[in-house]
This record gives sequence, structure tokens and C-alpha cells, in this order.
Amino acid sequence: MLSAVCKSLVSSTARQLRAFHRPAAACSDKLFVHRDEPNNNSETPFEFSAENIKRSEVIIANYPKGHEAAACIPLLDLAQRQNDGWLPISAMHRVAEMLKMPRMRVYEVATFYTMFNREPVGKYFVQICTTTPCMLGGVGSDVILEAIKENLGIGVGHTTDDNMFTLAEVECLGACVNAPMVQINDDYYEDLTVDDMHRILNDIKAGKKPKAGPQSGQNFRFASEPKTGLTSLTEPPTGPGFGVRADL
Repeated sequence: MLSAVCKSLVSSTARQLRAFHRPAAACSDKLFVHRDEPNNNSETPFEFSAENIKRSEVIIANYPKGHEAAACIPLLDLAQRQNDGWLPISAMHRVAEMLKMPRMRVYEVATFYTMFNREPVGKYFVQICTTTPCMLGGVGSDVILEAIKENLGIGVGHTTDDNMFTLAEVECLGACVNAPMVQINDDYYEDLTVDDMHRILNDIKAGKKPKAGPQSGQNFRFASEPKTGLTSLTEPPTGPGFGVRADL
């Protein structure tokens, strides 16, 4: 009897065990520690342009004295934009110097946020969201990803030979209702089909500027409105509820 109970408990426990995933750092295709490269080391030339020095001063002035370190993210973003979309370690050192921060604190920010590219990227940085809503929405992000690979002839994490395009697979970019979608540099392209994706990439190759936003062709859909039109809030709002005094 006791043996049967023990077997039952072991069987029940085994069914409840969950598999442990490898940590993110082990699964990622990015290296979270710096390795000196010929184009990315402490001696790599970097200095903010005169225009960006002025912009940096304005950004830093937004924060109270003694809390200038809060400007770390916007200054790193400014440095990355100036440096063709990626952030060398020498730029991190310059930001640390400007904000009087330990270099390690700047490294922590630059390695934590995936918006910072610590290696060179192409002129057009194509980021495709493959989180669950984009995977399930419309034709699905997997189909769009395959279309991008086919069009550009590269895989995820690679750059085309002419340095025009880099492809990255990312988590949620905040346009779930308009899935599937991609971000190319600062522009969002949403409600994508395979034909849309090829057209957008081919237009960029031809030197054209594709229209950003939803690609469904519905003029009323500016952001995340339903494709079928509004289903609520279709009339002007009424006044205060009954029983509310007008003089309050």
C-alpha cells in the first residue's frame, strides 16, 4: 500500500516539473561583454558634432543638478544616431565623461537596452517583431520574416554585402493591434502582407521612401483603430452623470 502511494506521489511530482530555459545571455546572438575590434576600441575616434554638443547641453539641462546621469539614455541615443546607427565603446566613454559617470554605469545602460547597437549595422536597420501577437496577427510574422530573408538574401543578425540592410529579430515593438509589423530605422510598417514587405524593401533599394504606418490601404486607420472602423465612442460624449451638481 505504501509503495503504491509513493509511486503516485513521484508520478504527480514528475508531471508538475517544468523545464528550465537557458538564460537570455546564453540564448542571445549578442555578446554582453566588450571585445576590442579594429573599428571598436578605446582609441576609436568619436566626438560629438558641434550641433550635437548643443543638443546634449539642452538635454542635460532638463535634469536637476546632481542628477545629470539621468541623461545617459538620450545622450547614448544621440551618439548612436551620429555614428551611423551603432555605438562604439569610445562614444560610451565620451558620454560618461560628459555626465561625470563611471564608465561601468554607462556600459550597464548600453548593454541592457536593445535599442543600442554595439556593432555596425546597415544603412537600413530592419527589425521584425516575432512576439506572440505578431506571430498570430494577419499572415503572421514568420511569413514576413521569410519574405525579408528571401528579398535581402541574408539571415537574422546579418548585414547585406553592400552594407545597406541589417536584419534583426526583436521582441514587442508596441504595435500589436497592427500585427505583423517591422521597424526600419525610425519608421513602423504595419498590417503587412508578403507583397507589402517586398514592395517596401524594393522601394528602399530603388531610393524611394515607402509610406510608413498601416499598409492596409484604409485611410481612416492612422494608428491602432479597428480595421472595420470604430465600434465604440462613435458619438460625442455626454455631460456629467445624473445627480452631479453643476456648481461643484
